[in-house]
Amino acid sequence: MSYKSIIVNLAIDAPPAPIVRVGIELAERFGARLVGLAAADVPPLVATSDGMVYEGEIMQIQRREIEKRLAELRAEFERLVPASISSEWGQAVCSPTRFLSVSARAADLVVTAGSSGENVFRAVDIGSLALGAGRPVLVTADNVEHVPARTVLIAWKDTREARRAIADAVPFLAKANEVVVATMDTDRDETIRDSLADVAVFLKHHGIKARTELIAGEADGERLLTFARSIHADLIVSGAYGHSRLREWAFGGITRTLVEESGIGRFMSY
Repeated sequence: MSYKSIIVNLAIDAPPAPIVRVGIELAERFGARLVGLAAADVPPLVATSDGMVYEGEIMQIQRREIEKRLAELRAEFERLVPASISSEWGQAVCSPTRFLSVSARAADLVVTAGSSGENVFRAVDIGSLALGAGRPVLVTADNVEHVPARTVLIAWKDTREARRAIADAVPFLAKANEVVVATMDTDRDETIRDSLADVAVFLKHHGIKARTELIAGEADGERLLTFARSIHADLIVSGAYGHSRLREWAFGGITRTLVEESGIGRFMSY
């Protein structure tokens, strides 16, 4: 198993070079085709506090500005990607989250930087992307040009999402120097230890040696991140939204903590 087609998302308001270089390195590592995508949308007509609305002319100006920026991103993508890598480009004036989610049907992996703002018309909503893409989403740490994935932490919970994430991450896990499968537990339930052992056996069948860890305490995103830093993990593999998304975002949740993390790469599947 390998990734044969990788999408890299270029945020309209962020410098493109770092994320493009991440995509180039991954395409070379896995022998994959690289697809660069970028999108932004014009906000709909809205009333202001003065009762004014955006007029058609203003919206056209905004659209032209977006199209100009998309052309600049395309030029930079095509300049940076070497001829040795098969590549293509796609762009749209529409919701960046929707464009990326729809385009993911033609790829094995979606790569994006962390959130570049809360404007949903110009930045990808990573949570919605993880839910809607139907493909694994790799969110890079801030200001990086490579995803080494030398030490990978698998945040294990016996859910469909976590099982899917591990299977999706096999190409990364197979190239890692160290793989740690960890879960958090307060009851020291023997079935949890059994599930950890089963994951280790699954990975062994794929030629991946992994050790297991049981982290004492309630399931908590900050506790997971503290453990990740203690083992110097540079990639965390997890299922996204083991509970309902509404509950995750209202009360915190490990997925939300991981989405908001910026110092470690995160690989999520749903």
